[in-house]
Amino acid sequence: MRVGVLTGGGDCPGLNAVLRAIVRKGAPAYGHEFVGFRDGWRGVLEGDVRPLGVPDVRGLLPRGGTILGSSRTNPFAIDDGVARIRETLETQGVDALIAIGGEDTLGVATRLHDDGVRVVGVPKTIDNDLGGTDYTFGFDTAVSIAMEAIDRLHTTAESHHRVLIVEVMGRHAGWIALHAGMAGGANGILIPEQPFDMDRVEAWVQSRFRDRYASIIVVSEGAMPTGGAEVLQSAQKDAFGHARLGGVGDWLAQEIERRTGKEARTTVLGHVQRGGTPTARDRWLATRFGLHAIDAVEAGDWGTMAALRGTDIVMVPLLEATKRLKTVDPALYAEAEVFFG
Repeated sequence: MRVGVLTGGGDCPGLNAVLRAIVRKGAPAYGHEFVGFRDGWRGVLEGDVRPLGVPDVRGLLPRGGTILGSSRTNPFAIDDGVARIRETLETQGVDALIAIGGEDTLGVATRLHDDGVRVVGVPKTIDNDLGGTDYTFGFDTAVSIAMEAIDRLHTTAESHHRVLIVEVMGRHAGWIALHAGMAGGANGILIPEQPFDMDRVEAWVQSRFRDRYASIIVVSEGAMPTGGAEVLQSAQKDAFGHARLGGVGDWLAQEIERRTGKEARTTVLGHVQRGGTPTARDRWLATRFGLHAIDAVEAGDWGTMAALRGTDIVMVPLLEATKRLKTVDPALYAEAEVFFG
C-alpha cells in the first residue's frame, strides 16, 4: 500500500517522532511505501510530495518542528478542493492518508472520510484541547517551557517588586496556563473557561505585596474579564475562521498598574512554546500514536484517530476529536485557586 502522510496546522514538538514511528514500522513490518505531503493540506491540493523512507526519518526523534512543513490550508474553503485532493491521490497512487494535526486538520480529515477518502488521524496540539484523547503530544513540552519561564521570572519579580504577567498560548482552552501556572507557583491563573473579575485579581496582587512578595500571574491568550471580550492581535481570520489572539497580558498589566500603583510588566511566550526538542513524554506519546496509526491503516480502520486513554492507546472515531473542544473542568480549576493571592 502507498500511504500519504501530512502534518497540518501549527508546528509542534513531537511531529517528527510520529513520522519516524509510522515509517519505521510501516515499511519493514507491513511493506508499505510512504510519501510525505509538504505543508499540510496545501501539499495534497497541489500534489507537492517528497519520498518518506526509513533513511529519511533517521535521527528525527529529538528534532522539533516537522520535516514536512505545515500550513493552515483549508481544502473546504476552496471551490474545487475535494476534487483536487482526489485527483492528487489518484495521480500519486496514494491508497490512504495519515493526517497529523489539531482540530482544524482533523476536521478536514473527518469530512474527507465522510466523502469516502481512506484516512486515519493522529492528534497533535500544544493546547491539549482535542476531544477523544486524555492528552495530545506537544502539550507536555509547551508546559515545561512555560514553567521554566515562570521559574526564571520569580527572581526578577521579587528583586524589582513588580507584578509580572506571563501570557501563554491556548486559544479557547486554558490547559497550558493551568498546568504551567500551578507547576511554576503563580499566584494567579486566568483561563478562557473562567471569565475573571478584576477586583479579585487586584486583591491577589495586594495580598502578595502585603506579605512582601511580588506577584506572577499567568494568563491564557483567550482569557477575558467578566463582561468583556477577547483581546485580538488581528481581527483578520485564517482559512478556518480563527482571528489571531494576543495582547491580554498587556491589557492586564495596564489595568493592574492603574488599580494598584504597582509596576507591572508582561512576558509573552508566544511561539517559543512550540519550538525545540520535545520532552521525553512527548517523544513517548508521539511514537506510540504513530505506531497505532499505521496499525489502523494496515487493518483498514478508516475514519479513526489514535487516542490516549489512561496509559492505553486506542482508536476512536475522528468525530470525537472535533465535535467539541476539550476545555478545563471548573472543578480542576478550583483545585488551583487555593494558591491564588
